[in-house]
Amino acid sequence: MKKERLYKRIKLSNKILIKIAEIDEMKGKWIGSLTLNPRILNQLKRSVIITSTGSSTRIEGSKMTNREVDRFLRGINQGIPKNRDEEEVAGYADLLGRIFDHYKSLKISENRILQLHEIMLKFSKKDKQHRGKYKTEDNKVAIIEKGKIKKILFNPTPPWLVKKEMDDILEWVKKNQEKKDIHPLVVIANFIFEFLAIHPFKDGNGRLSRALTNLMMLQNGYIYIPYISLEEIIEDKQSEYYLALRKTQRNHKTINENIEPWLIFFLDCVFVQAQKALDLLKGKDPESLLSETQKKIYDLFTNNIELKVSEIKNKTKIPLPTIKASMARLVKYGLIEKIGQGPATRYRLIKIN
Repeated sequence: MKKERLYKRIKLSNKILIKIAEIDEMKGKWIGSLTLNPRILNQLKRSVIITSTGSSTRIEGSKMTNREVDRFLRGINQGIPKNRDEEEVAGYADLLGRIFDHYKSLKISENRILQLHEIMLKFSKKDKQHRGKYKTEDNKVAIIEKGKIKKILFNPTPPWLVKKEMDDILEWVKKNQEKKDIHPLVVIANFIFEFLAIHPFKDGNGRLSRALTNLMMLQNGYIYIPYISLEEIIEDKQSEYYLALRKTQRNHKTINENIEPWLIFFLDCVFVQAQKALDLLKGKDPESLLSETQKKIYDLFTNNIELKVSEIKNKTKIPLPTIKASMARLVKYGLIEKIGQGPATRYRLIKIN
């Protein structure tokens, strides 16, 4: 891999530069106006670990809602994960907690990435042989139906080239962290895209990429990261996530290589996160903290209408786990109330006198 292409593919339009400036302005306001007491911040951090774990694992196919993630994590010391979803949840929550608490000492390197991968998969019996190790077999990114490959979307780096390409991108990151002539958000986005294009591990690449994003942003001064879930924002924009990734991967390692589609998507997510962080700081009304999906669901509730989860799914086509996670958030914010239990559970607006 010619390392020069890692520079050449970065095209910074006025739109991108303006977005970066707006994000950094909000970053400065958060740092300069932080008035939340440590107890509230700790509560927020725990809540974000639950939300981010639920979202990051659901993006990869988990079916656990945030409420189920919360219940499971509260009782994790009393037993071991019973299935694949619980294994992934336990590992990601542990990894994210470590990142939030120790990000200053977790410098990005090959050994660190291998260690973080091992931590993330430490509960997974299926991944025991390859956790903390680069892949030894090809792992095509494909649409799979009924256990068979329907369509290959992208061919990642072959196993024999993984170490070389990971060394190259890590060296590029280190050099730019020292020189500081490229904005940190651009460096992070470029690294994460390349990481996903290399797909260095047999499994866990998507989850680890999101954990690494949190880590690198914290290390670059975006200290509101533990209090507003970036993973939840990405889950909310999941179709855009895959579209931006595929659009950018299409020209990967060609003369037309350009990470702009991915960079714009990444900055859009970071912008929403920064905005929510400021809203949290200002104590704005709960509606301003809703994600796009949560707002879409909330808008269904007009007048005295009562809806079941299944009815919301029929109206919106949003995946069931995402609906359940959104309903839990709407109830928590005091916008929607829950009526009944079990299959008969319905939801309605809370009337404000």
